[in-house]
Amino acid sequence: RVFLRAVNQFTSVLNRFFLDQTNFELQLWNNYFHLAVAFLTHESLQLETFSQAKRSKIIKKYGDMRKEIGFKIRDMWYNLGPHKIKFIPAMVGPILEVTLVPEPELRKATIPIFFDMMQCEFN
Repeated sequence: RVFLRAVNQFTSVLNRFFLDQTNFELQLWNNYFHLAVAFLTHESLQLETFSQAKRSKIIKKYGDMRKEIGFKIRDMWYNLGPHKIKFIPAMVGPILEVTLVPEPELRKATIPIFFDMMQCEFN
């Protein structure tokens, strides 16, 4: 949970100071996406591998942190605006990893990123 809060702080700093044309930092944004994907796909957060009792206890206490960070990834992707093209094709693999997590809401939130990537590439 502490790590998730730190990532959320990183998110707000990126949006506030490193998103406009003059201050955009590709490496910071790239690091953010890779960090978020690594967190989301970490084996200790794969609730499907736990017993039902353990899974229920974790969800009751912390919620499904994968969904929270997955929705952040989606929001951050769309915040990139014209900078998105700089992340294609490098982010295809990491986003694919996210969509392979067996959580329906997470998939529903992240699969449209692929369509958006194709649109950016086409345009």
